Amino acid sequence: MSQLKERIAQELKEAMKNRDNFKRDTLRMINSAFKQIEVDERRELSDEDVITILKKACKQREEASIQYKEAGREELYAKEQEEIRIIASYLPEQLSDERLKEELKLILKEVGASSPKDMGKVMGVANSKLSALADGKRISAMVKELLSQP
Repeated sequence: MSQLKERIAQELKEAMKNRDNFKRDTLRMINSAFKQIEVDERRELSDEDVITILKKACKQREEASIQYKEAGREELYAKEQEEIRIIASYLPEQLSDERLKEELKLILKEVGASSPKDMGKVMGVANSKLSALADGKRISAMVKELLSQP
């Protein structure tokens, strides 16, 4: 079993004991997403799988919170933001822009990329190596920036 999944299950129990209903409900939602994939695909989740699910959950809540903000629904916006905070606490720390740039430069050398035409090759390697540590949009934007420099 994934260590991250075990940690979330343990913190769910603690939230129940502490009567922290919001955290309890958020962690139950995440747990049900884990169980859904385990049942559908008939396999046990690895830490990488759990991180992927958590990132997807954060992204969904981010999109919803933007819509709530635009609609003037501050209470729902605040709820989504709090869920994001809880879920993001289980994700690995994201790379800083400087560190991400360094990692991408190494990947560019490894792949031998020199022009924007090589974007696909670079993104394949970058996403496999850095997806847990940086958002795909950030990776893509930085790769474009690095490849467009002379």
